[in-house]
This record gives sequence, structure tokens and C-alpha cells, in this order.
Amino acid sequence: FEAVEVNSTFYAVPAQSTVERWVEQTPDGFTFDVKLHKLLSRHSAPKNSLPKDLRGRIKTTPKGRVVLTERLQERLAERVLEAAQPLIEAGRLASFLLQLSPGFAPRSNRLDELAPLVEQLAPHPVAIELRRRSWVRGERAQQTLDWMEAHRAAWVCSDSPPGEHLTIMPPVDAVTNPRLAYLRAHGRNTEGYVRGRSVAERFAWRYSDEELEEIRGRAQELAQQAEEVRLAFNNNRGSDAPVAAERMRELLTAAVP
Repeated sequence: FEAVEVNSTFYAVPAQSTVERWVEQTPDGFTFDVKLHKLLSRHSAPKNSLPKDLRGRIKTTPKGRVVLTERLQERLAERVLEAAQPLIEAGRLASFLLQLSPGFAPRSNRLDELAPLVEQLAPHPVAIELRRRSWVRGERAQQTLDWMEAHRAAWVCSDSPPGEHLTIMPPVDAVTNPRLAYLRAHGRNTEGYVRGRSVAERFAWRYSDEELEEIRGRAQELAQQAEEVRLAFNNNRGSDAPVAAERMRELLTAAVP
């Protein structure tokens, strides 16, 4: 493969020396999409998930979860940028991925809350994955995409299980930053996605060739509008994701005249 979506950065900011090794141990041209820390993504985060120098003088809930403030967001984003410097200097950083909590919803949140973070990480693209269906329901769908375009954030398209559950995103494809389109394939296991407790239960899925052909078509449509399309498989149970990614490469290669 020529790229990877880094998941470990969701749980902790890596040491810069660790990121330097990523550059050293991968071939020229290999690129990284770095998932932003869970606190920046509005997920529940314990104090010990933060860099040690950020753990003092922060607010926590009665359950010990960190309360995100504007100042803490700014400082944490600074640490992320510092850690990512080896990738940036080597031209290996494709994007930052902001995988928002399903709790980030129109009733309780505004997209403008994300603007300072997107601006701070610029000029590096921020791909934003919303995981609450109501963001793309009715008239709000165009408003959401317009906001992404206005802030040059990359809308994350998703291949998700069929269903109307509030956490299942419909297949809305759009390019809101001409530099980058992003498509994440989560598998199509509706029961597991909605009720599963473990990662394996939620995302277990072995894509068929017919399903992969459908995803290929979506990616090719996005490629008509964006300079680059990032396609990541998150159907992560055992070998499901790499098998799907490898087969997708074969299908894409076969489609080239």
C-alpha cells in the first residue's frame, strides 16, 4: 500500500521521535492520514491520554473525563502539529482526520465550534467525519456541506451499513476542498454497527466484489472533482480491511484503460 490512516494518534499524541521513525521506515511517496486526538474529536477522554505537560490545571467531570476548553484545544492542537513535523517536513502528511463523536449533533453543537481547530491546523487539510445522521437531513445537508467548503475542510464520505439509525451516515458524496476527497468504508454490518460493543463486533465485514465495485465507482466520481482521493477501509476484523484494500487496488488497476 502507499498510505495509511493512523489510529494510534486518536488515543495519544506520539513523540516526535516516533513519527520520525514512521518516515524512516516507509518508502518515498508513502503518505499518512493522522487521526486527531479523541478530545479534539469531542469524544470522552481521560486525563492520562493528554501529553503530560497539559494535564495540570484542567477541568474534569465527576467521572474524571477532561472538559475541552478553547485554550486546551489550542494547546493540544499545537502538540499535534509539533509531533507531526517529521511528516510535514518530508511531505508525507496527507491530512488530519477529525472523526467526531456521534454525540456531536445539531441540537447541541454548531459546526462553527470546529472552525478554530481547522484554522489552526491550516494549511494542512482537515478531513471531517460527522457521525450523526441529522447533519445531512433535509435542508441541513446543504448547509453542512456549504460550511465545509467555506472553511476548506474535506467532507468525509462514508460507506456505512444500510439503515436509518441516527449514527448511520447515508452515502452523501461531496468534494468540499478541491485538494482532497476522503472516503471511509466501515462495512455493512447493521446489527453490529448499531449494537456491537467491541470494534470487531461493530465493523466486522468482508466486502464482496460487487460492493467493492460500488465503492470504486464512488471514488472515481470523487476523483473527477478533487486532486486526490483518500480511500480507507475501516471494516477492521482480522484481515478484512487489508483484504478489501488489496482487492480494491486490483479493481482500480483493472479499470485503467
